[in-house]
Amino acid sequence: MGVVVADDGPAGVKAPDGGWGWAVLFGCFIITGFSYAFPKAVSVFFKELIREFDIGYSDTAWISSILLAMLYGTGPLCSVCVNRFGCRPVMLVGGLFASLGMVAASFCTSIIQLYLTAGVITGLGLALNFQPSLIMLNRYFDKRRPIANGLSAAGSPVFLCALSPLGQILQDLYGWRGGFLILGAMLLNCCVCGALMRPLDGPKKLEGSEVASKKKAKKLLDFSVFKDRGFLVYTVAASILVLGLFVPPVFVVSYAKDMGVYDTKAAFLLTILGFIDIFARPICGFVAGTKWVRPRCVYLFSFAMFFNGFTDLIGSMSESYTGLVVFCIFFGISYGMVGALQFEVLMAIVGTQKFSSAIGLVLLMEAIAVLIGPPSGGKLLDATHVYKYVFILAGAEVVTAALVLALGNVFCIKKKPEEPQTKKEVVEREELCQLEDKSPEEARMDSVDVECFLKAEPEKNGEIVTSPETSV
Repeated sequence: MGVVVADDGPAGVKAPDGGWGWAVLFGCFIITGFSYAFPKAVSVFFKELIREFDIGYSDTAWISSILLAMLYGTGPLCSVCVNRFGCRPVMLVGGLFASLGMVAASFCTSIIQLYLTAGVITGLGLALNFQPSLIMLNRYFDKRRPIANGLSAAGSPVFLCALSPLGQILQDLYGWRGGFLILGAMLLNCCVCGALMRPLDGPKKLEGSEVASKKKAKKLLDFSVFKDRGFLVYTVAASILVLGLFVPPVFVVSYAKDMGVYDTKAAFLLTILGFIDIFARPICGFVAGTKWVRPRCVYLFSFAMFFNGFTDLIGSMSESYTGLVVFCIFFGISYGMVGALQFEVLMAIVGTQKFSSAIGLVLLMEAIAVLIGPPSGGKLLDATHVYKYVFILAGAEVVTAALVLALGNVFCIKKKPEEPQTKKEVVEREELCQLEDKSPEEARMDSVDVECFLKAEPEKNGEIVTSPETSV
């Protein structure tokens, strides 16, 4: 990889934890909603596409699969673009790509063309918006970051509840071509959200100094995150998690229909799940931001995964529609907890400076699991014709992920000795301290306190030094 000036944000800048950060949070809410809900929302057009192109349901389902694969699999590409050009330009281009893909899809005459336009181009556009929005949220919030992550993650269920019925209305009024055209126009709002991502300014006292004016040459994709045992444990756990996390929402409606439940009542299960999810995410973010819980956020994340997997295992025993309703309520709670905490924990592991590279690499690993998880559940269903086994498999995978994260943190991270600083980091810290009239030891302690969330008063963030409790 070549070296360029990385878009790490100015060193020594305190996260505003408010102000323009609320506008950034609003933009993240919109982007998260489009990114996660859009692949599911386009499924309302599948019957029209089947009739138009004389194809099977599995052929149309590839549109959603390609969208998700692009969202996850292009993580490293997004990291490179962010580190090279910055968050705002990448998001503006991504918004144009997302819109262009859906507009072009409205003129397609074959399913292959839809794969390329609605799948690849729109998926790439959403990916170029999703990852930079999380990076900016990480820079604008520190003390309030857990609740900010929870509110941002709530965009997914809110948009899912809104886009699916909207898509049905557009299809009834204008057909699938008109619906795709209007959805493409709506995706231009991603450009507006990208324009909200204003870079943070460096401290005035450093503007004329040699430290502030000196540009750091860094790799476009920082693979040094793999040296962090906390990151490795998180990546393995997240990959196992994704194998089973998305399986129950895919099969729960069919599970109900297999019991003899009417289509409308069966589809209402997803509405229940989404409604509970809307409230679970911000509430979990608020809990994660409390003084006692935040240093132990990894264990809350482990509990959320265990809760989700245990819910799958118990839900496999459901023998009535009422049982599935209860399952969806508890699954919505645990699913919302996982959604609110997954990126908060990653931010705590690697810190602000390496987050842009770390999230890209994690999403790439998750992309592989996303393409394996639901299809493997489908194959198990084809072989056994019993939905119970599908839910048991998903629950076992999620519980395994919870145990990997919790045990990995206890045995691999907690006893991890503090890594020595490089000579370059020591010199930069001393130069910064001289400008702020602080001793290097005081600045070092401040940095550790920020990451441990134990500070009585906020200080300016320098290089992030991870602690045992927040390494995972």
